[in-house]
Amino acid sequence: MAQEQPAEGGETAPDPWDGVELDEDFVRAAETSEPSARARMLAARWRSERPEPQPWRADKPPAGWFFSRSRRRRRKG
Repeated sequence: MAQEQPAEGGETAPDPWDGVELDEDFVRAAETSEPSARARMLAARWRSERPEPQPWRADKPPAGWFFSRSRRRRRKG
């Protein structure tokens, strides 16, 4: 919510943004984009020290995969 600005005479002045509508065409016409916070954080970290190469796929399954509930149910039945 925008804060109301007091006008002369003790009344509050109308907010100039009340009548503005930012439609989809306006948003899509924006020329600049900002990287995500995670991308900025990693870029700052990698400037000081390069990351070690990682394989595209890990050799190990994801955590909890082997002992997951659905896997246990399949095994019992």
